[in-house]
Amino acid sequence: MRILIVEDDALVADGLKRGLAGAGFAVDQVGTAEQAETALAADEFDLAVVDIGLPQIDGLTLVRRLRRSGSSLPVLIITARDALADRVDALDLGADDYMVKPFELPEVAARCRALIRRTRSATSAQLTIGAVALDLSSRTVELDGHPLDVTRREWSILECLALDTGRVVRKERLLRAIAGWDEELTPNAVEVYVSRLRAKLGDAVAIRTVRGLGYRLDDPAA
Repeated sequence: MRILIVEDDALVADGLKRGLAGAGFAVDQVGTAEQAETALAADEFDLAVVDIGLPQIDGLTLVRRLRRSGSSLPVLIITARDALADRVDALDLGADDYMVKPFELPEVAARCRALIRRTRSATSAQLTIGAVALDLSSRTVELDGHPLDVTRREWSILECLALDTGRVVRKERLLRAIAGWDEELTPNAVEVYVSRLRAKLGDAVAIRTVRGLGYRLDDPAA
């Protein structure tokens, strides 16, 4: 899953980026609302973490613009403003959640996971597809009740496919789920990781290639 951090404080942004990357997200960061709008128009993200006190255009205006443009991108506000009026304004304008600085990184990561699950209509952190069970919180996989060893990038691709089970996920989206702007990967990398996942999952579930589009994870029970 890929997150865009919109934060102008370099220390806060770096801490968030490192913490969320350590939690398994692909993370990119910008310092202004204008840069965020450019990034969101050019790339696909699963969630934005937005500070209110941005220079020139503030975070609340950014959220308002996103919603007026029809974007349903989940937005987590992280700010030093703790007044009730600020919380109400942010949520009424279309933010999905609100946290006050200082914060604990494990809670930020948990809220990010919850918001992303909600957009995928996943009501629980536990997903079961055939004989494969995923725990989105602990980032672990079981096959027929036994732990399955997967790498960080294999997990990211499997998680992305599992949250959209039965639907085609574009190769470009999978690529961005495993690599942000700081990582140089080609679309061929996705093919490599999908091939490895297929070998590990065997016949438990099928990761099907949809030529010219991407991949689809099929639930054997469907």
